[in-house]
Amino acid sequence: MKKIKNIGVLTSGGDAPGMNAAIRAVVRTALYYRLNVFGIYRGYEGMIDGDMVPMDYRSVARIIHRGGTILQSARSERFYTDEGKAEAYRQLQKHNIDSLVVIGGDGTFRGAERFAGLYDINIAGVPGTIDNDLYGSDFTIGYDTAINTVVEAVDKIRDTAGSHNSLFFIEVMGRDAGFIALRSGIATGAEEILIPETQTNIDSLIDKLRYNRRESKTSGIIIVAEGEKEGGAYEVARKVTEQFSEYSTRVTILGHIQRGGSPTCMDRVLASTLGYEAVKALLAGKKGIMVGQVNKKIVYTPFAKAAKEHQQIDPNILEMATILSL
Repeated sequence: MKKIKNIGVLTSGGDAPGMNAAIRAVVRTALYYRLNVFGIYRGYEGMIDGDMVPMDYRSVARIIHRGGTILQSARSERFYTDEGKAEAYRQLQKHNIDSLVVIGGDGTFRGAERFAGLYDINIAGVPGTIDNDLYGSDFTIGYDTAINTVVEAVDKIRDTAGSHNSLFFIEVMGRDAGFIALRSGIATGAEEILIPETQTNIDSLIDKLRYNRRESKTSGIIIVAEGEKEGGAYEVARKVTEQFSEYSTRVTILGHIQRGGSPTCMDRVLASTLGYEAVKALLAGKKGIMVGQVNKKIVYTPFAKAAKEHQQIDPNILEMATILSL
């Protein structure tokens, strides 16, 4: 087993609240075990450019509460090329970096898998994405903060909906997965939740709205994941309004506010735990794996499986959401 001495840490892909807590945990755990640790700016793009600096305890002071990522993030087209990966490896060798902790989502782990397949470097991944769709962890860093952000926004919108007898279609992030929409919809008492994993039936939705109207329900909230199969909140609202115009209809796109903000306690603790465990995994000789938490236990999932086999929506939660919205 190769003894590691120098660890690089980076964040890649979309930012997520809690990434800074994970960086902090990686740096402080590495230093505790007398390893050198380097922060790599702008993900794989920065690795290619050699944009990396030594980090110490002070480098990560007072960041656990901050959203975003102090190491910044970027998507790198160059890293998909053989030339880009070769230059990234040269830069790591230049700094004597023999191991990496990569914090991100499925794209980050696909890149790490290919890189590790070409070069002799140990890599451990930490799941950082608000979508919560990675296989191998019950929750990903940033998800809890994102759904709390949505809940806070929807609660305020419901006040306005009730005051003006309006039907609001609120679009949340989730191009391929409906985890944000589903849990925030349950938490806000949404009248309907539309997600990519299920086929939206416009006729059934209109029937439900007609029933609500007959029951003197004068306002409502429809949560729509951006990847919903009918085309998103604007398209669903248009189709509903064409056939049922008894509500004053509004569309709100929450957008990137879901990525920002101070991470919740849950995200800070999860990020700290997984960052710590990633360094421990590298010290134990693990490589090519994502460190996750399933049923409160630390598990290791190969990058290929974590990125390819996305977490599935629990059908029991879907059923519960339908029953509670009646």
